[in-house]
Amino acid sequence: MPESEDTRQFKERIQRLEQEVEGARRISEALFQHLRVDDIVKQALRVALDVVNARNGSVLLANSDTKELVFYHTIGENPVPSGTGIPWNKGIAGQVFHDAEAMIIEDVKMDPRHFEDIDIMTGFTTHDLIAIPLKRWEGDPVGVMEVMNKRDGRLNKNDLSILTIISSATAIAVEESRLFDELKMAELGRMVGDIGHDIKNLLTPVANGTWLLKSELEDLYASNAAAAKSDKGKSSQKLCYEILEMVDRNTRRIQDRVKEIADCVKGLSSPPQFGPCKFQEVIASVLQALQYDATRKNVLLQSQGVEELPEIQADERRLFNAFYNLVNNAIAEVPSGGSITVKAHIEPNKVSILVSVVDTGRGMSEEVRQSLFTSRVVSRKPGGTGLGTKIVKDVVDSHGGEISVESHIGVGTTFYIRLPIQPPLLSPPKIH
Repeated sequence: MPESEDTRQFKERIQRLEQEVEGARRISEALFQHLRVDDIVKQALRVALDVVNARNGSVLLANSDTKELVFYHTIGENPVPSGTGIPWNKGIAGQVFHDAEAMIIEDVKMDPRHFEDIDIMTGFTTHDLIAIPLKRWEGDPVGVMEVMNKRDGRLNKNDLSILTIISSATAIAVEESRLFDELKMAELGRMVGDIGHDIKNLLTPVANGTWLLKSELEDLYASNAAAAKSDKGKSSQKLCYEILEMVDRNTRRIQDRVKEIADCVKGLSSPPQFGPCKFQEVIASVLQALQYDATRKNVLLQSQGVEELPEIQADERRLFNAFYNLVNNAIAEVPSGGSITVKAHIEPNKVSILVSVVDTGRGMSEEVRQSLFTSRVVSRKPGGTGLGTKIVKDVVDSHGGEISVESHIGVGTTFYIRLPIQPPLLSPPKIH
């Protein structure tokens, strides 16, 4: 006896409820094993595709600074590169994010809201699609999950019901992870502040002792004029004064460095103190400060073209910190026998200089490169925080400059920094 329509609908509903329960179980099991946003996003998307039997999917998270939806993770053929951003008011994803309402699109090509740039960039063809906001049951979205191209048939309302459960759990996990990171950074900021205070206290006698030692040396050389006037005496005196000056200068730089790290952790950025700056002296100081470590690793430090640069208006202290970070990070990546070269030249427009820090290190993956200068950057050095590149970006931004990076695995990495000779705020007014 054939089953009635009511019986068939009842069985379908039971099957759908079982799928939803299984989806909820799997997402709960997957998400609460992880604390990092990247891991949460990857697990959530994998579960979503498995549960609705779809071929492709992406998770985009909102970046309020750039007003973009940023691709954090993509599964399937022709994946979108991690870090790719699209305007958060464009396309189907943009509308879902703005309205906080899910959409089911059976034929994406026929929908005028479809943002084709991504398909063109990757060579991928989207057929059917569910886009669902990543948000708690109540609250604003933190991003969008897109699931595409169901393997058997088209994505439908039943799939949407399951994805709603997954997306809500994912949003909660992402928010909790971000709150956890903020708490860690707040605690780190407090600790760095305390450490900075201790370092300042410890360095004070070093600075005072340097001044006293210099005074003692001057008295000593004055009391023995004959020895002081000899070639050996002059050489010794010059070397002593250079060492004392280096100790004094680097003592102050350590204090500045700790303060800058603390400010970076707290999300602060002090305004630059512009003044006449001889860039070649900044680079010479950086290479001198790092020469011992580079020599110990058999890494060559060198510069090209920096002596020919004109004087620029810049914050010399902060430029030193930025290039110290870049060269110091590169030393850790370059194998014995390799090199790090700081190249520079004035650009044809005569209003800016282009500086490149070129290393022959191991290079970095595209995923790591894409994460640089973003909130997702993670240091590859044991115990590192990833703050170094953020400090560099803050310094370049404060000077009205630009920074970019090229890298190839096994070949090396090059950072390009463009700095105006005269920062925008100091440019003379235009005469009309």
